[in-house]
Amino acid sequence: MSVAAYCIFCCRQIGTSGPATKHHPSWNNIKRFSTFDGEDHECALWLLLKRTQSEDKEVRLQAVQELAKNTHWHDYQYGTVAQTCDQRTAIGLARSKDIDLRFFLPPPSLPKMKNDCLIEDELRLLLVSLPQSGLDPCVKYFTSLALRESSQTLAAQRGGLWCFGGNGLPYCETLSKVPSETVELFCLQALVQHSKVSSHCDKIEAHGGLQLLQKIYQLRKDSAKIQRNIIRIIGNMALDERLHSSIVRAGWVSVLAEVMKSPHVIQSSHASRALANLDRDTVQEKYPDGVYVLHPQYRSSQPIRADILFVHGLLGAAFKTWRQQDIDQPVDKKASEVQEEYSQCWPKTWLASDCPTLRIISVEYDTRLSDWKAKCPVETSIAYRSNELLEKLRAAGIGERPLVWVSHSMGGLLVKKMLVDASKNPEMDKIVNNTRGIIFYSVPHHGSQLAEYSISARYLLFPSVEVKELSKDSPALKVLNDEFLSFAKDKKFTVLSFAETLPTHIGSMLKLHVVPLESAKLGIGELIPVDVNHLNICKPKKKDAFLYQRTLKFIQDVLATDLGE
Repeated sequence: MSVAAYCIFCCRQIGTSGPATKHHPSWNNIKRFSTFDGEDHECALWLLLKRTQSEDKEVRLQAVQELAKNTHWHDYQYGTVAQTCDQRTAIGLARSKDIDLRFFLPPPSLPKMKNDCLIEDELRLLLVSLPQSGLDPCVKYFTSLALRESSQTLAAQRGGLWCFGGNGLPYCETLSKVPSETVELFCLQALVQHSKVSSHCDKIEAHGGLQLLQKIYQLRKDSAKIQRNIIRIIGNMALDERLHSSIVRAGWVSVLAEVMKSPHVIQSSHASRALANLDRDTVQEKYPDGVYVLHPQYRSSQPIRADILFVHGLLGAAFKTWRQQDIDQPVDKKASEVQEEYSQCWPKTWLASDCPTLRIISVEYDTRLSDWKAKCPVETSIAYRSNELLEKLRAAGIGERPLVWVSHSMGGLLVKKMLVDASKNPEMDKIVNNTRGIIFYSVPHHGSQLAEYSISARYLLFPSVEVKELSKDSPALKVLNDEFLSFAKDKKFTVLSFAETLPTHIGSMLKLHVVPLESAKLGIGELIPVDVNHLNICKPKKKDAFLYQRTLKFIQDVLATDLGE
């Protein structure tokens, strides 16, 4: 078979609607092959593309891996792959480490906007098109807030009526000066909530939401927060496999592949989650909103032998809680050198390097110190959080492998509650039975003084449900601790606890031991006091610091059999 004939044959096999024609995107490439003398490497590309369509999963995965590794292609060959590969292959390439972005078609061109058409208009119309009744309180709250603020801002921008007393943004008197970015964020936060509801995702897609979000993403290159919210929405919509084709057609694979290369852990992890939810060829689990895989974020042939799950506490987050302790810049070092050494998230960098066969997951959930700063008007107790997170963790496959829990502050109480709840639910037996160990960083097993200072600090005048539950010698905490200890001893959980010994500044008015030593005593396992405050108890100064090395040793010891060490 001639080279030209072989290439046309391959083109038919890789999913084109018929023989290659002058109108087919790859016609120029095929013409180039037809005049070529027939060297083997020119047809290797087409052979690989054909193999990516194989019904044999191992064959196509290997083909995608080989495509991703090749760095000797010409520009037109990268273009050929971008134009002819199917969505499964494109997603696989996007989840390949150090992938060349020339493998992907750029997002569709943005349509020209009418002079009188604003992004806020389009976002508001999209929100109005979504179901408005029977909503979860959080969805309803954010939607009404976004619609109210966007309407009032538009009215001010167009010379409409002034707004009065408490009905608009906090700075309503200067509404005409409110940045568009602020209003867009209100709307996007509402869309984040809607995207957690599967049926609403269908409506977002049906009303052109994927294209609108792409437009905003491209126009707001200067706003990491806006882009992060958009990718979060895409990650939620990707939980529904029926929407995958629409997501790919709207140009999101190339965007996600690019963001995966971001040096900022939050941005790259949001993109990683979205791509993992799209990748049904190699990922069995699904990652709901707030569940992030820190490692591995790319496709890997290395087997995963165990899971490590990180759970933050009050006002914490999936990434910032676990950053390296902030360090002063040495006089003899350049800022760039210090930045390169600094870890934005030590589980993702240090732990992944030391234990590459672990899947490292960090969860994020909204917490607050005061109802003055409520993000959502729902009383989010520890019991509520436990039920919510357990369902998400089951979807992410937690319990299918040996498991170690790592928690900070109130996150440790949440871990105990989840394990107690899972022990009472036969469907969640695996989570309990596969737990190998638990690490507690300054967890207030017997309460904290924080709740007792509500009169002393303005923002604690109305402490949230979560803070109230932390009251010293709280009956609820005692019941939880007794329940946990009872079955933890029976299951012979291995436990390591760290306790702070230095006070922490709470705002500008308070300085206290958030979790005193006696409250950090669980009653089982080893307790180690460390000369740090409450915030830094989970933030090692450097990789060879005691806090990290002791944590690493614990993980390696309890998983020694599972990791084959």
